[in-house]
Amino acid sequence: MYRLLPEEDAAGRRFWKAAGVGSSETVWVVLAVAGLGAAAVSAVALVRARRLHRAALEERGWLLERERESAALGAVDAERARIAAELHDIVSHNVSLMVVQAGAAREVLSTLPGEAAAAMAAVEEAGRNTMTELRNLLGLLAPAQDGADHDDRPALAPQPSLSRLSPLIDRIAFAGLPVEVRVSGTPRALPAGLDATAFRIVQEALTNALKHGGDQAQAEVRINYAGHALRVEVLSTGSPAAPVADGTGRGLLGLRERVAVHGGDLDARRRLGGGYRVRARLPLDHA
Repeated sequence: MYRLLPEEDAAGRRFWKAAGVGSSETVWVVLAVAGLGAAAVSAVALVRARRLHRAALEERGWLLERERESAALGAVDAERARIAAELHDIVSHNVSLMVVQAGAAREVLSTLPGEAAAAMAAVEEAGRNTMTELRNLLGLLAPAQDGADHDDRPALAPQPSLSRLSPLIDRIAFAGLPVEVRVSGTPRALPAGLDATAFRIVQEALTNALKHGGDQAQAEVRINYAGHALRVEVLSTGSPAAPVADGTGRGLLGLRERVAVHGGDLDARRRLGGGYRVRARLPLDHA
């Protein structure tokens, strides 16, 4: 332990005596000075900690705002893609039917006026279906005139579903493409999004077969309700010289995105001898 030398102790006593502080008061003065110093250090540390905390909160708020903006932009892009896919499906399918039926009516107008009239009636029906579906889609996008949400808007048509496949097959067959449907497994209720995707796969494949298959084309739709997946396959025949969709069109690209949302995969390719095949697998566990 360090001990003051006599001369040091004497100098210290003279200092405190000159300052008017007795030896009994020395300890209290030292403690007071130390306490003030510690309080000052604590106050500075507290102020600094508060500044750092405030800065961290501001940075976190900025990051959260950026994340919200990014999520909003992502949602807008996804919705735009969904709307574009729906518009393509609606317009492409119905307009293709109208073109085929109008061409058939023109060819038999002078010789078979009854069949020509039936074909033109199909054109009219396809046009009305297109207008109805577009009106429903745009009605979902357009806000009410007063800016409020109302429940008294006209009821929308049912969403696409495999349960509504028969009218589609009838329209395609009437337009000139014979279609055979085979269902295996035990049909069961499907999630709405997956059900609509399966319907759109069949619709797009049959529409392409109708447009590109030629006069002798035929199609077969196979739907398999497996244990853990729904499998959809559309096979079509056609003249080897006829143009065939190769899977790179906008419609099939849109279908790939739809299928990917449900964790599935889609394959579309030409078949030897003409025609093409569209095959999709949609996992039911993922849904």
